[in-house]
Amino acid sequence: MALARRPFRAAVKVSAVAVAATGLLAPGVVVDRYGDTAAAASPTAAVPWLIADWPRDRLAAGADLYQGSLSGRPGSDHWTVTVRANGAHLATGKDADALARRVRGAGFSPRVEPVAWPRGSDRHGVIGVRVRVGEYDAQTDADAGRKALTAAGFDAVSEWTGADGVPGTGVARVKVAIVDPGRYRGALKGTYGKGVAGRETVSGMAARDDALLGVNAGFFVMEGKDGVPGAAAGIAAYDGELQSAATGGRIAAVLRGDGLRPRLEKLSTELRVRAGGASEVVDGVNRVPGLVRNCGGVGGDAPTQRPQHDVTCTDADEIVRFTDELGADTPAGDGVEAVLDASGHVREVRPRGGAVPEGGSVLAGIGSGASWLRTHAKPGGAVKVSQRILDERGRELGLGPHDDVVNGGPELVRGGKVAVNYAADGIERAGDPSFAYTWGIKRNPRMLLGVDRQGRVLLVGADGRQPGYSDGFGLSEAAELMKSLGAVRAMALDGGGSVTMAVNGKVINSPSDGSERAVGDALLLTR
Repeated sequence: MALARRPFRAAVKVSAVAVAATGLLAPGVVVDRYGDTAAAASPTAAVPWLIADWPRDRLAAGADLYQGSLSGRPGSDHWTVTVRANGAHLATGKDADALARRVRGAGFSPRVEPVAWPRGSDRHGVIGVRVRVGEYDAQTDADAGRKALTAAGFDAVSEWTGADGVPGTGVARVKVAIVDPGRYRGALKGTYGKGVAGRETVSGMAARDDALLGVNAGFFVMEGKDGVPGAAAGIAAYDGELQSAATGGRIAAVLRGDGLRPRLEKLSTELRVRAGGASEVVDGVNRVPGLVRNCGGVGGDAPTQRPQHDVTCTDADEIVRFTDELGADTPAGDGVEAVLDASGHVREVRPRGGAVPEGGSVLAGIGSGASWLRTHAKPGGAVKVSQRILDERGRELGLGPHDDVVNGGPELVRGGKVAVNYAADGIERAGDPSFAYTWGIKRNPRMLLGVDRQGRVLLVGADGRQPGYSDGFGLSEAAELMKSLGAVRAMALDGGGSVTMAVNGKVINSPSDGSERAVGDALLLTR
C-alpha cells in the first residue's frame, strides 16, 4: 500500500508519567498526531503507550507503521548566537571565562550555559560551557547578531535552541515501524547498492527488491580522502559474506535467516592470511590500505586503535582484502596486490589498482604488508585467508549463507535500561568536548533499531535539523524513546542526512539534506 503524507493536526495532552519518559518532554508537553482517530491495539501484543494515540498504517499482517510528533513546551525555542572558541561550540574552564570576558568587553551581553552529560550515559558532570548572545524569534535577526559579533572579531554561528537537547524544548517528527516475527511472513535483510564500493538511495534499493519498508543502515565512507566511498565504516556482511571488518567493539545488528529476530552485539574481527608456513594479520576488508574510517582497527593504527567516530586513523603497514562484490577496481597507490582466483591460488602479483576476478579476491599490501606479499604470495602458490567474528564475551559468531550484519552505534538500551556509552563507542574525544556535544548530545536526525519484550522489531526514524518542523533527538533522548517503546535492546544506526524511511519504494520522511541521500547500505523489510 502507498502511504499518503498527512499534515499534523490534533494535539493530545499526556500525563506526568508520560512526560518523564523522554528527555524531549517536560511538563506542558503536547503530543501531536496525524489524523483524527487513534490506532487500535494489535490483537497479539499491546501498542506501546507512547504511540497508542497515533494512527496506525497496516503495512502487512504483523507489520504496522505509526507516525506522530513529540513536542516540548510551546514557545520554548528561539534563535540565538553561539560564540565559538577556536571553532568549538563548547569551551571549558578558564577558556570559557576568558571568552565570556572578551565578548562582554566588546559591548555584548553573553550568557554562559553549562552543558552536562545526559542521564543514563557513562559520563557524568559538566562536559563544557556554551557562550551565547541574544534570543531572537527569527533567524534573520540572529544572523544580524552573528554578523555584528563577526565584525567584532569573534567566531559566531546562529543556532536554534530546539536542537540543544534541553528537556521541555524541541520537536521531533517520528515514525515507528513495529514488526512481529510471529506474524510477519517476509524477512528483514541487509543489502548494499550496486556494489560494496558504491552508494544508492534507500528508496532505490527498496524499489529494486520490491521491499515493503526500507531504512538506511550502517555508517559508510562518504569521501575519497577517508577511503572507498560507499564502503561500510564498520562491520558489514551480506548473505553470509564479510564485506567490512569491525570497528573494534562497536555494536552491530546480526540478522540470521529471515532477520526478524535481530541480535545486537558488540563485535570485533580477526583476519589472517597464510601462505606456506607463514602468516600475517589482514587489517581490513574492502577499504583503502592505510585508512581506517572510525578507527578501531588492529596492528598499530594512529592515533589510536580505539573507536573514534568520524575520525580516519592511519597505518603505514597493512594488508587489506578485497572481495568480488566490491563493484569497482581496487584503489591504486603504493604497494602491491596479490590477485587470487576462486580456489585461493595466486594469479599474479601486480601494482595496486585493478579488477577483482569473479569468484576470487585481491590482497593489497602497503609497507611491511607489501613486503610480506612479495615474499610469500608467489604466482601459482596457495594462499588462505581465515576470519573470525567475535562478540564481547569472546565467543565466535559464525555466519550462515543467509545471514547479514550491519554496523551502527552507539548502543542505546541494554536489559531494558538506558545504556549510552559515549567513551567506549568513540563519540567522546579527548580534549574535544564539542564533538560529543554536537553529534551526540544535541538533537539530530536519528535512525534507531531495537527489539522489545515481545521480540518485536522496532525501526524508528526521527527527522531533524529542520527548525520549527523537527529537531530530532540527542542520543540519550533516543535511548529514552526506545525504552518507552518497550525496547530491551536498542542501537543507533547511521543518522544525520542519511536518515530515510521508504514504504513501497517511496520516501515518507523529510531528509535533512533537503533530498534523499545515497547511502552505503540499507535494511529492507521484504515481502
